[in-house]
Amino acid sequence: MQVPLWLALLVVGYLGVKLIRPPWWLITVLLLGGFLLADSVLAPAIDTFVK
Repeated sequence: MQVPLWLALLVVGYLGVKLIRPPWWLITVLLLGGFLLADSVLAPAIDTFVK
């Protein structure tokens, strides 16, 4: 069974928020930080580290 990545991330994110209940500011910082890092000069270094 193949599940689209966006759907898997949505389900994992929803379950994480429901079960762990992190503060709203932490969710915002993680999402905004990830978005900003993905479009920065550090993106190639992060990409090689993740792979």
